[in-house]
Amino acid sequence: MERFQPVSAKVDFPAQERDLLRWWQQERLVERYIHRNAASLVRWSFLDGPITANNPMGVHHAWGRT
Repeated sequence: MERFQPVSAKVDFPAQERDLLRWWQQERLVERYIHRNAASLVRWSFLDGPITANNPMGVHHAWGRT
């Protein structure tokens, strides 16, 4: 029994991104996210990912946000 299914070595990343964005729109994920957190006292936004997800923060991370 194989653990993983075979995958193609030729991936069409732009097509995958379009499919993913289409799915986000069909499922109304952004609207649901905003609605779910509308009454929250704490505001969080990680749509672009946390700066320090993989490494310690550097001063250059803050430069682009000031």
